[in-house]
Amino acid sequence: MRLLICSLLLIMAGFHLQAQNTPVGTWKSVDEKNGVAKSHIEIYENNGKYYGKIVKLLRWAPDSICEKCSGEKKDQKLIGMVIIEDLEEDKGYWKDGTVLDPESGKEYGCSIWFEDGQTDKLKVRGKHWTGLYRTQTWYRVD
Repeated sequence: MRLLICSLLLIMAGFHLQAQNTPVGTWKSVDEKNGVAKSHIEIYENNGKYYGKIVKLLRWAPDSICEKCSGEKKDQKLIGMVIIEDLEEDKGYWKDGTVLDPESGKEYGCSIWFEDGQTDKLKVRGKHWTGLYRTQTWYRVD
């Protein structure tokens, strides 16, 4: 019986460690200009690609909408909005996706990664077609 319990605990610990090596989970986004926390983003995997949706707003009213967005996201509520789409994993780096800045309504190329093996800090880079980019550090909530 002890062997069974120990085996189950080791398996569960392995799953936890494996999950920590992916961006899957909830992250606190922070404005890199002033250090103010903005929202919680849930990153999830679907059919081999990674997506991120807003699950909590920290700076805005819960019923805020994306006024500057275009297309189907125009005037959509921010909570529940998918802002990261189609990231593909490549050796511990997730790339070739897009990220939406809900404040400006603009979409950028997106890549994310862990820096120096720190799986509680996620680097999120939005890249404009001109080659200019902006990188934020997000912090794991769960």
